[in-house]
Amino acid sequence: MKDIFADLNPQQKEAVKATDGAMLIIAGPGSGKTRCLTHKIAYLIENGKARPQEILAVTFTNKAANEMKERVAKLVFSSASPWIGTFHSICARILRIDGKEIG
Repeated sequence: MKDIFADLNPQQKEAVKATDGAMLIIAGPGSGKTRCLTHKIAYLIENGKARPQEILAVTFTNKAANEMKERVAKLVFSSASPWIGTFHSICARILRIDGKEIG
Protein backbone atom coordinates (compact mmCIF):
# COMPACT_ATOMS: atom_id res chain seq x y z
CA MET A 1 0.00 0.00 0.00
CA LYS A 2 1.15 3.51 -0.84
CA ASP A 3 1.90 5.96 1.98
CA ILE A 4 -1.55 7.47 2.32
CA PHE A 5 -0.37 10.57 4.19
CA ALA A 6 2.38 11.62 1.77
CA ASP A 7 0.21 13.98 -0.33
CA LEU A 8 -1.96 15.44 2.44
CA ASN A 9 -1.80 18.76 4.27
CA PRO A 10 -2.20 18.84 8.10
CA GLN A 11 -5.97 19.46 7.98
CA GLN A 12 -6.49 16.60 5.54
CA LYS A 13 -4.37 14.27 7.67
CA GLU A 14 -6.52 15.16 10.68
CA ALA A 15 -9.72 14.42 8.73
CA VAL A 16 -8.37 11.10 7.43
CA LYS A 17 -7.40 9.96 10.93
CA ALA A 18 -10.77 10.95 12.48
CA THR A 19 -12.69 7.68 12.71
CA ASP A 20 -15.12 8.21 15.58
CA GLY A 21 -18.53 8.67 13.97
CA ALA A 22 -19.67 10.47 10.85
CA MET A 23 -17.76 13.29 9.25
CA LEU A 24 -18.76 16.10 6.90
CA ILE A 25 -16.16 17.77 4.69
CA ILE A 26 -17.08 21.20 3.36
CA ALA A 27 -14.51 23.01 1.27
CA GLY A 28 -14.19 24.97 -1.93
CA PRO A 29 -13.35 23.71 -5.42
CA GLY A 30 -9.86 22.32 -5.82
CA SER A 31 -9.22 22.18 -2.09
CA GLY A 32 -8.60 18.43 -1.96
CA LYS A 33 -11.95 17.03 -0.80
CA THR A 34 -11.76 14.02 -3.12
CA ARG A 35 -8.14 13.39 -2.12
CA CYS A 36 -9.13 13.53 1.54
CA LEU A 37 -12.08 11.16 1.11
CA THR A 38 -10.19 8.61 -0.97
CA HIS A 39 -7.29 8.60 1.48
CA LYS A 40 -9.76 8.16 4.35
CA ILE A 41 -11.21 5.09 2.63
CA ALA A 42 -7.69 3.69 2.27
CA TYR A 43 -6.93 4.50 5.92
CA LEU A 44 -10.07 2.73 7.14
CA ILE A 45 -9.21 -0.38 5.14
CA GLU A 46 -5.49 -0.37 6.00
CA ASN A 47 -6.18 -0.07 9.73
CA GLY A 48 -8.89 -2.72 9.82
CA LYS A 49 -11.58 -0.25 10.81
CA ALA A 50 -13.71 -1.32 7.83
CA ARG A 51 -13.64 -3.91 5.09
CA PRO A 52 -13.93 -2.54 1.54
CA GLN A 53 -17.44 -3.95 1.09
CA GLU A 54 -18.58 -2.11 4.26
CA ILE A 55 -17.77 1.33 2.81
CA LEU A 56 -20.30 3.42 0.90
CA ALA A 57 -19.13 6.64 -0.80
CA VAL A 58 -21.83 8.62 -2.61
CA THR A 59 -21.03 11.45 -5.02
CA PHE A 60 -23.11 13.68 -7.27
CA THR A 61 -21.55 12.96 -10.67
CA ASN A 62 -20.31 9.95 -12.59
CA LYS A 63 -17.05 11.82 -13.22
CA ALA A 64 -16.46 12.25 -9.48
CA ALA A 65 -17.40 8.64 -8.76
CA ASN A 66 -15.02 7.31 -11.40
CA GLU A 67 -12.23 9.56 -10.13
CA MET A 68 -12.75 8.29 -6.58
CA LYS A 69 -12.76 4.66 -7.75
CA GLU A 70 -9.48 5.16 -9.62
CA ARG A 71 -7.81 6.92 -6.70
CA VAL A 72 -8.89 4.29 -4.18
CA ALA A 73 -7.66 1.52 -6.49
CA LYS A 74 -4.22 3.17 -6.59
CA LEU A 75 -4.08 3.41 -2.80
CA VAL A 76 -5.52 0.03 -1.83
CA PHE A 77 -4.46 -3.24 -3.36
CA SER A 78 -7.45 -5.43 -2.64
CA SER A 79 -9.70 -7.67 -4.69
CA ALA A 80 -12.75 -6.26 -2.88
CA SER A 81 -13.75 -2.68 -3.54
CA PRO A 82 -15.88 -0.15 -1.68
CA TRP A 83 -19.26 0.90 -3.01
CA ILE A 84 -18.49 4.18 -4.75
CA GLY A 85 -20.99 5.85 -7.06
CA THR A 86 -23.67 8.42 -7.56
CA PHE A 87 -26.88 8.36 -5.54
CA HIS A 88 -28.69 6.94 -8.56
CA SER A 89 -26.11 4.26 -9.40
CA ILE A 90 -25.90 3.08 -5.79
CA CYS A 91 -29.71 2.84 -5.52
CA ALA A 92 -29.91 0.99 -8.85
CA ARG A 93 -27.26 -1.47 -7.62
CA ILE A 94 -29.20 -2.09 -4.41
CA LEU A 95 -32.41 -2.64 -6.38
CA ARG A 96 -30.69 -5.11 -8.71
CA ILE A 97 -29.47 -7.07 -5.69
CA ASP A 98 -32.54 -6.88 -3.44
CA GLY A 99 -35.33 -5.53 -5.64
CA LYS A 100 -37.28 -8.77 -5.59
CA GLU A 101 -37.76 -8.29 -1.85
CA ILE A 102 -39.83 -5.15 -2.39
CA GLY A 103 -41.87 -6.46 -5.28
